[in-house]
Amino acid sequence: MRFLDFLLAFIGLSVLSPLLIVLFIIGVFDTGSPLFFQERVGRYKKPFTLVKFRTMSLGTESKASHLVSSRSVTRLGSFLRKTKLDELPQLWNVLKGDMSLVGPRPNLYNQQSVLDARDSLNVYDVRPGITGLAQIKDIDMSSPKLLAIKDSEMISKLSITSYLNLVLLTIVGKGRGDRVRK
Repeated sequence: MRFLDFLLAFIGLSVLSPLLIVLFIIGVFDTGSPLFFQERVGRYKKPFTLVKFRTMSLGTESKASHLVSSRSVTRLGSFLRKTKLDELPQLWNVLKGDMSLVGPRPNLYNQQSVLDARDSLNVYDVRPGITGLAQIKDIDMSSPKLLAIKDSEMISKLSITSYLNLVLLTIVGKGRGDRVRK
C-alpha cells in the first residue's frame, strides 16, 4: 500500500496546494503560527513529527485532544476540525513515509493507556494513518481498549478495497474527528 499512499498523497498535495496556501495565510491571522508540529508514536513505536494546521491557541498544553478544553480551540480551528481540513498537512507525513493514509491514528507518548492497549494487539507494527476504522466509527483515544480493538480489526482486514473505502468515507465526512472537552 506504500505506493498507493505515496501516489495519493502526491496527487492530494498537488491538487490541494491552493487550498493549503489559503488556509496557511488565514492561519497566520488566526494564531500567528498556522502549522502545528508534535512528536507522535509511529511504526514500531518510533517517534516522528506530525504536522497539522493549528486548531488551538498558542501555548495550549500538549496532551490528547479529548483532555483539552474547548476554550483552547480557535474559531478557525473549530471550522478546520469539523471539516477535517486540519489534517491535510499530514499528506506530507504520508509522502515522507512516516504515515499511511489509512492506519491507526498516531497517539502521544504520554497516553500510557493507549500505548498499553495498542501494544497488546501489535497495532504499532504498521504505519499510523490519517484516517482509519476507529475514526469512521467515532471512536477516539478516550476509549483506549475499544480503539485498540478497532485498530487491530482494521489492520487484520485491510485490503485495497477497504483502504479506498475508508479514504472515501473520510473525504465525504464520515466520523467526527478529534473531540475536545466542553
